[in-house]
Amino acid sequence: MVRKLAFVGVILVMATSACVQANSTVTPTPGETVQSTPAESPQTGIRTLRIMTHDSFAASEEVIAAFESENNVDLVFLASGDTGTALNKAILSKENPLADVFYGVDNTYLSRALDEGIFTPYQSPMLDVIPDEFKLDPENRALPVDYGDVCLNYDKAYFEEKQAPPPQNLEDLLKPEYKGLLVVENPAASSPGLAFLLATIGHFGEGAYLDYWEGLVENDVLVVNDWETAYYTEFSGSSGQGSRPIVVSYGSSPPVEVIFAEQPIDEPPTAAVVSDESCFRQIEFVGILEGGENRDLAEKWVD
Repeated sequence: MVRKLAFVGVILVMATSACVQANSTVTPTPGETVQSTPAESPQTGIRTLRIMTHDSFAASEEVIAAFESENNVDLVFLASGDTGTALNKAILSKENPLADVFYGVDNTYLSRALDEGIFTPYQSPMLDVIPDEFKLDPENRALPVDYGDVCLNYDKAYFEEKQAPPPQNLEDLLKPEYKGLLVVENPAASSPGLAFLLATIGHFGEGAYLDYWEGLVENDVLVVNDWETAYYTEFSGSSGQGSRPIVVSYGSSPPVEVIFAEQPIDEPPTAAVVSDESCFRQIEFVGILEGGENRDLAEKWVD
């Protein structure tokens, strides 16, 4: 009973703690004031639009160059850790925002972002073409931009070499044959990690999910702080050399492995587990930060 209560405490801390990492020179520590740099260069008249993102954000150089050219602006992207960590930084600096726009808060962290009042409403004309199921903020402070399913992924070569079946559902992860094979992300700092936690709550119910997580711990689950570490370092099925052949990632990760392979490949080295209630639908949002500069440019970038 003592061990179970201790485990419950660990899960609650993981799900609610604020894991802020100071990995950016523009990141404030509590109580520190960050001096804003001029939004416009006096020499060139070029303005600067700052966009705070999670570390996984990517936009094509062509899109960035076109926007900068059309609007006489320099785009500065502030990669600020995984989603939970980035959101914590935006909240800590909301009295003196580090950026004009925040990209990447998802439905697992959305309520906290809205409760903290970091966004200002924007009725984008692009909302007319977005299905209502993705519009989770009736005040349009956070606008939906993409979605994906967070699912278990596995290393196909590992299970083929072992001549063993890969996991088919969440329950399989508790079996002895999968001991020490799973790596997941910390739900306090990582949106895929929190999405996976919510998937287990949805599947097992609020009365039983903690028992499930206790079982994962007993089966030697590895918890790391962010998706990049989980997928590219600890996972054995991608470009990393990790020892864990099962990871929490996305249903789209296998085809992405083919698209971005260094050498052309015919099929992905990984596969996703997409059985009923084993995945969680993640919706990402973009929002204009309250108190930020360059409102007109922020609206154009959001659109």
